[in-house]
Amino acid sequence: MIRLVYALRKKPDLSREAFQEYWLSRHAPLVASVATDLNIHRYVQTHTLNDRATEAAQRARGEMEPAYDGVAELWWESEQELTQTLLSKAAQKASALLLEDESKFIDLPHSPLWFAYEYPQINPVPEDIVAKPKSNIVRIFFPLRHQSEIKEADARHYWLTHHGPIVRSHGPASGTLCYRQVHRANSPLDAGIQAARGTIVESYLGHAEAWVDRGHAPRTDEARRAGEAFIEDERNFIDMTRSTIFFGKEHTIIDKR
Repeated sequence: MIRLVYALRKKPDLSREAFQEYWLSRHAPLVASVATDLNIHRYVQTHTLNDRATEAAQRARGEMEPAYDGVAELWWESEQELTQTLLSKAAQKASALLLEDESKFIDLPHSPLWFAYEYPQINPVPEDIVAKPKSNIVRIFFPLRHQSEIKEADARHYWLTHHGPIVRSHGPASGTLCYRQVHRANSPLDAGIQAARGTIVESYLGHAEAWVDRGHAPRTDEARRAGEAFIEDERNFIDMTRSTIFFGKEHTIIDKR
């Protein structure tokens, strides 16, 4: 499946709470109403939490970009299927309707979006780990850009074949329930959706996502060493000043799996 990742910044005149309320109560039903026209298989909102965990995660990595106010994600069966869907008049009308509503609460130029493919690293079966609002589970979202002196292909390869195994090896000690790498697809579709929104922010190489249960978070020497190992290796390929990390809660609007 191909995934659209849409990192959202609120309009400056909105509080984060007001932004998230409109997004969930007004925009989400609108997306659901045109899901058939757009052939959407899954739609999830991740709402950024206002807590100290994000501050601590960023402080441990040095200077980083501000956290986003949330992330919208939509899935399609394949890029080919999506391309065909977007040719229909119904899909074009639905896309225009959603974009009109997005302009009411999203800072469109500063909210990057891109298509991506996921690579599971620590993956439960069945895939039912969700950071529900009334649970101890949170989702960690880490949009990252690679260091400029490293070629994109080399950064992807390092992330997947070197960093991934490090995270997996420390999975039990760190209390990681699920961990995936989601790499930007460099899809031809990116240009169209970005131009329609006047996007001026550079897309990320992708993002890392993890789910942890804060109610059972290990506070051991092994857990501390795991965190140190993650960050030490991240510095080998990630440009921290052009990346960010934050914690959030998920709202699943559409799921046809």
